[in-house]
Amino acid sequence: VQNDPRHYLGTDKSTGLETRNLIATPLNSRQGPIGVIEVVNRRGGVAFSDEDLHFLEALSGSIAIALDNARLYGESRQAEARLRTQVGVLRRDLASQLRFDEMVGTGPAMAEVFQLMETAAASSITVLIEGETGTGKELVARGIHRASARADGPFLAMNCAAMPETLLESELFGHRRGAFTGAIRDQPGLFRSAAGGTVFLDEVGEMPSPMQAKLLRVLEQGEVVPLGESVPSRVDVRVLSATNRHLRADVQQEKFRSDLFYRIAVFPIKLPPLRERREDIPILVQQFVKRAAERQHKLVSGFDEAALAVFAAYGWPGNIRELQNEIERAVALARDESMLGLQQISSSIRDSATITGQQQLVPEIGIKLPSATGDSASSKQIPAAKGGATFREARAVFEAHFITDAIAHSDGNISRAAKLMGLSRVQLQRKIKEYGLR
Repeated sequence: VQNDPRHYLGTDKSTGLETRNLIATPLNSRQGPIGVIEVVNRRGGVAFSDEDLHFLEALSGSIAIALDNARLYGESRQAEARLRTQVGVLRRDLASQLRFDEMVGTGPAMAEVFQLMETAAASSITVLIEGETGTGKELVARGIHRASARADGPFLAMNCAAMPETLLESELFGHRRGAFTGAIRDQPGLFRSAAGGTVFLDEVGEMPSPMQAKLLRVLEQGEVVPLGESVPSRVDVRVLSATNRHLRADVQQEKFRSDLFYRIAVFPIKLPPLRERREDIPILVQQFVKRAAERQHKLVSGFDEAALAVFAAYGWPGNIRELQNEIERAVALARDESMLGLQQISSSIRDSATITGQQQLVPEIGIKLPSATGDSASSKQIPAAKGGATFREARAVFEAHFITDAIAHSDGNISRAAKLMGLSRVQLQRKIKEYGLR
């Protein structure tokens, strides 16, 4: 053994012993030799016997198995850690692939929003979501949270304009029992309750100035001071904010703290109003109809083309929230209809909806349409429906507009336009004659 170049010669020096005799045997695992076990200086000063060697060989087998099992256990723990990491990555990838499944958007405006959301979800950057009332700012915040590394943590939202200053401070930062009249128990507050997750502050521009200073402390130092306490508490949260105000203008007018603005607006996401993404209205309508029908137990499949034309023309000052409420109302009015129409749409929407952006649908329907050749000089006017719009008149306007667009896209080729629309050439020619488009 001592003549083997692999034998460690420093045992005596490291242990303080003097080797007089020794026996050694390899440690053989299922993978092959993993080492050697060595015994030195038999008691009594006598040499080791063959019996001692046989015992050591038997013992080495058990030791090798134990070492092998320890190695396998370590490898399995490492594999488990890698798997957990991969699951986290896949979860975030899935959230990204689902395109934030509660949100709908196919146009370029929403494509940019989705891209910004994915970027925000992949980091811990502070986000300010800007947009008009009803554009879906909380949906964006929830989508970012679900696709982020904090997805397993809580998502807690607070509307900063919904309560007075004293109550808002208690709700956000917490309080000790007896801190004020009615404080009968300790309250952790939103920031401490959301530990490991995300806090969403809606209408942050309405936050009173003293509260803005406290929020700034959370963002800069990561700590809160509950009411009734003097010692700050550390918090681990991500803050997402939203506003329908022009905060930069508020900063210039000293209505909002500039230092807080630059803290919360590190990564702004601007949501377009619904009137700037009209291409998404049909799919939004279909989604809301499905949800409303399920909630109300109605067999409603959607809206007809005339109704969709009204939806596409209306300005939607209340944005997606207004559209959703209108769909909810229309489904509630449905009786045995599977397809809803103009009669289920609110009169206020019918009265103000426009087809061209200039001509009102009700009480006067009219639309200028280019000729089949695209010559604006030979444009024709669909006669207006005086005294109120009927379903048939509204559908006629929509069909005439649809046909004209198809012909224009087909460079005046009737056969190609008919194929594009899913009609026969004879059917299309009949419609062209009916609406006086030639």
